[in-house]
Amino acid sequence: MHLRVPRPRSLAGQLFAMQAVLIAVVVVGYALFSYISDRGQAEEAAGRQARAVSLAIADSPSVAEAIRTPDPTARLQPYAVRVMQDTDVDFVTIMNPEGIRWTHPDPKQIGHPFQGHIERAQRGQTFTETYTGTLGPSVRAVTPITDDGRIVGLVSAGIKVEEISKRAQEQLTALSGVAAGALLLGAVGTYVINARLRRHTHGMNADELSRMHDYHQAALHAVREGLLMLDGQYRVALINDGGRELLGVHGDVVGASVADLGLPSQLTGALLASEPRVDEVHLAAERVLVVNTSPVSGGERRGTVVTLRDVTELQSLTGELNSERGFTQALRSQAHEAANRLHTVVSLIELGRAEEAVEFATAELELAQALTDQVVAAVSEPVLAALLLGKTAQANERGVELVVSQDSRLDDGLLPPSLPARDLVTILGNLVDNAVDAAQGAVPSRVTVAAYTEASGAGGSELVLRVSDTGAGVDPAHADLVFQRGYSTKPAGEGGRGLGLALVRQAVRRHDGTLTVTEAEGGGARFEARLPLGGAGGGGSAPAAVTDGRPRSGGAV
Repeated sequence: MHLRVPRPRSLAGQLFAMQAVLIAVVVVGYALFSYISDRGQAEEAAGRQARAVSLAIADSPSVAEAIRTPDPTARLQPYAVRVMQDTDVDFVTIMNPEGIRWTHPDPKQIGHPFQGHIERAQRGQTFTETYTGTLGPSVRAVTPITDDGRIVGLVSAGIKVEEISKRAQEQLTALSGVAAGALLLGAVGTYVINARLRRHTHGMNADELSRMHDYHQAALHAVREGLLMLDGQYRVALINDGGRELLGVHGDVVGASVADLGLPSQLTGALLASEPRVDEVHLAAERVLVVNTSPVSGGERRGTVVTLRDVTELQSLTGELNSERGFTQALRSQAHEAANRLHTVVSLIELGRAEEAVEFATAELELAQALTDQVVAAVSEPVLAALLLGKTAQANERGVELVVSQDSRLDDGLLPPSLPARDLVTILGNLVDNAVDAAQGAVPSRVTVAAYTEASGAGGSELVLRVSDTGAGVDPAHADLVFQRGYSTKPAGEGGRGLGLALVRQAVRRHDGTLTVTEAEGGGARFEARLPLGGAGGGGSAPAAVTDGRPRSGGAV
């Protein structure tokens, strides 16, 4: 048998109980204080009332005149009764200077000594006191009656403590009603506030909230993916370490607007979008990011959750895979062409024209070897040479002539390790693909490639990769726009268009290079990438520029 441990009260429940107790204590304490205060004020008011009545009686000429008569009681007793009725006091006792009563609410007490202190009144002073007499405890005032400067009698007026308690009880009843209303109103308000708090805290207690915060912080910094949370005004509410690294932001950015983070315009637009974004590819300063956004709503827009994944390596590998696929297609095409040539040779032999078959085979072999030797002689760097050979075959299949300028000169081992072959494939491969697409269908359909090193102004050297085409060219107004992700003059395909040139610019910037586009002589566009090599590059310098975009005596490769 398992004992079920009771779950701790939720944070909202604890706060409700604490607030309810606090309100009850405050209201009850205030009510008790008010009762005691009102009781004291009621006694003070009763004392003032009794004093005023006793002074008024002592100053009355009719009282002094009645005292001079042989039987003062006969005239003073009816007078005292009327005063008690008119002034709402419980007793009025008029006595001689020795304290023997002339009047009393109970006629049987007339002629008996006054029960209370009269010494101060006998000395001519008026005072108040609380004393228990024949009518019970009362608040009374005692004052002397003078006639021509002589004390001829004493008068005492008083209010019973019981009557004072009744007055305080009436006030306490009203106060209790007000206190009960305040307690009820406070309880209802506290319940409403805590019900809302319970919804927001999902009924969790303080320990659970603390553990959730600890788990949240640990998970936030443990995940490698970037996490960004925006509030309803698109300000950064939270960002983890991965998000800072992927977006390239530094310092305290919490509270800053997304528009002020200095991100690329298209990435900023994706983060500011009101609708969800799913697996969108965007370029940051040095990375290719997959962005997903999801609005947070609860009856109103409360913010956006953004996840970021780094696919820079994946994109580079995809580019290399596309290049390898291009090589495979080129080999397949070459195999097809070789089979055609072999069939031609066999057919000539079967027709008895052996000499023509030998001449045809020799010519084809010499042409293929010459074209290969030309590329390798100009660009002996193996990765670029293999890339150009594969792109040449692809271009030929699409009816585009790809030529290597005679100005090209790039020896094997010339490039430093800081310039990886992957980035060269990204830069030159995308430039050539873009140029072939632009030149296809033009007359003439030609793409010219130049690759060489030359001295730079800083005393080092730089690698120059130039690709020209005979297509429609680039509008000067769009010279910078063509390098932005999403820009393309071609029909949209699977996965979108306009990523190639943006990747080229990203790779060039990663190596502190420059990328420009100008109009080629005779029409078309000329893209030129310059990558600094420091002091590593040297040999094989070529003229600083190729202005016509065509080889002086080069041939198709």
